[in-house]
Amino acid sequence: MGFIPIFLTLGGACLLFFLTVRTTLQRKVNLQREISSKLGINHPELDIFLGEIADPELISKKWKEVHADKKIPKKTLEQIKALKINKLQYNQLIKKAPYNWVAKISGYSAI
Repeated sequence: MGFIPIFLTLGGACLLFFLTVRTTLQRKVNLQREISSKLGINHPELDIFLGEIADPELISKKWKEVHADKKIPKKTLEQIKALKINKLQYNQLIKKAPYNWVAKISGYSAI
C-alpha cells in the first residue's frame, strides 16, 4: 500500500499539468484565429479568411500593396501588434522543455 498513493498523486499531477498546458496552447491558437478573423472582417481587401491564422508580416505587406498611399489605421496596428505578441509568446512556450512534450503529444506546432 505504501507506493500506490505516491504513484497516483504523481500521475494526477502529470495529468493536471498536461491539461493546463494544453488549455493554454489552445487559448493562444484561438486568440490568434480570433484576431485574424477580426482583421479579415474589418479589411476584406487583405484576403484574410475567417478562422485562418494570418501572419502579421504578410498583413503589413498586403496593406502596403493595397493601400500604398494610406497609413495603417491605429486600431489595425494594435491588432497586428497583438498578433505578433501572441505568436511570439506561443512559439516561445512550445520551445520550452516540459511544454514542448505536451505540444508534441497534442499535435500543436509553431505558428
